[in-house]
Amino acid sequence: MSTTEQSPRPLPPHPAPPDSYRPGTAITTWNPEDAAFWERSGKRVAARNLWLSTPTLLLAFVVWQVWSVTVTELNDAGFHLSTSQTMWLTAIPGLTGGTARAAYTFMGPIVGNRRFTVLSTVVLVLPLTWLGFAVRDSSTPYWELCLIAAVSGIAGGNFASSMANIGFFYPKAKKGYANGINAGLSNLGVCVVQLLVPIVTTWGFLAPVLGGGQTGPDGTTIWLQNAAFIWIPLLLAMSALCWFGMNDLKVSATPFARQKIIFRRKHNWLMTLLYVGTFGSFIGFAAALPNLINSTWTPLDPGHTAAAYAWTGPFIGAATRPFGGWISDRLGGARVTLLSFLGMGTSLVLVITAMPEDGAGGNWWQFYLGFLAAFLFAGLGCGSTFRQIPVIFTNKHLAVAAGRGEAALERARRQAAVESSAVTGFSSAVAAYGFFLVPAMFALFSVTGALWGFIGLYAVCLVVCHHFYARKGAEAPS
Repeated sequence: MSTTEQSPRPLPPHPAPPDSYRPGTAITTWNPEDAAFWERSGKRVAARNLWLSTPTLLLAFVVWQVWSVTVTELNDAGFHLSTSQTMWLTAIPGLTGGTARAAYTFMGPIVGNRRFTVLSTVVLVLPLTWLGFAVRDSSTPYWELCLIAAVSGIAGGNFASSMANIGFFYPKAKKGYANGINAGLSNLGVCVVQLLVPIVTTWGFLAPVLGGGQTGPDGTTIWLQNAAFIWIPLLLAMSALCWFGMNDLKVSATPFARQKIIFRRKHNWLMTLLYVGTFGSFIGFAAALPNLINSTWTPLDPGHTAAAYAWTGPFIGAATRPFGGWISDRLGGARVTLLSFLGMGTSLVLVITAMPEDGAGGNWWQFYLGFLAAFLFAGLGCGSTFRQIPVIFTNKHLAVAAGRGEAALERARRQAAVESSAVTGFSSAVAAYGFFLVPAMFALFSVTGALWGFIGLYAVCLVVCHHFYARKGAEAPS
């Protein structure tokens, strides 16, 4: 018996009464492909869940990325860490974040996505509290800092469960928009933390509440604990709003047995590769760029600092992600993904030719603008790849069910939703390791050597995308 035939019976033809869609409830009947249902109830409920999910996920990105900027100020707070040590502190949250995403992909539908959103958000208070107390004492050992960074990394898992959840609320024609908003605006958490942490750590007036400052080797006082403590009230507030305002979709409640079939789907692995190239680049460059600027360019010109420039790259990448989904809804995701890899490869060539040699020379503005362009194309690609996934799996299942009646088509839609949701989460889990691998590559190899390696990855992704998804007669045009 086929997987499609094993799916549950079709949904009832008529929507449940509107009262069943009030905030905080579990929804048992949900059919966004029904135009009448969508206009009467679905659109409003989906929007409420989307706009609660997005800022909550943004805060998870803040926690996940807080180390990328905190490490640049550790030595100013009296610590004595090498460049390699700070790079590893930047990379470690990516390792645990990717692992957490793999688990969170399948846990949300099992536990209930509203409940799991709240639980996975509240728990982030713990690593922030630990970090805040640890950085107040410069004698905190390096191994403890590494452990805190690892625990902070669980925040990266929230993306997988959140994206899988939102995908269920929207019809196929709107998934690019919904995924673009939820992912793109939440990705702004990367630039928010990189922009605000250097500011809030100068706020001495918070000392009566958050503790006294630390004096660095040059006599400057900073309040590094503010980088952690300042986010805790926001996490608690959003957790409460999600608990009372979001919904659990019973139709998305799916046992692992039905989700694990994606590991037998070829397009799961191919789209995971493409998303590694796009989101892996975005999150990895966002994590590594502050340290890269401070270690390479600040010694040449004190005006070129991570605090002033690093946040702009993630901002551009996050801002262009919704446009990647929006354009893909109109032109096709595969075409936009091809453009993304071409653009990222060209941008990194500009960065490579701008690098200084032996601590001298180089072209700062070419380096900086090249990275901004790489973030722009990575953002577009993040949006386009996530638009491709539901199209690929929906088309595949509908083709199998064609001509077998409306009931078979409805079962095919349900199974396609399950699989595209699981693939979205799983691909995001694997791509999250870019947070670890990109800084690790810069720690292990020369900057230019690492960048050439990324360009090689983009070339492979370009060939895969063209062959399977973009060319005339492709196996799964998307």
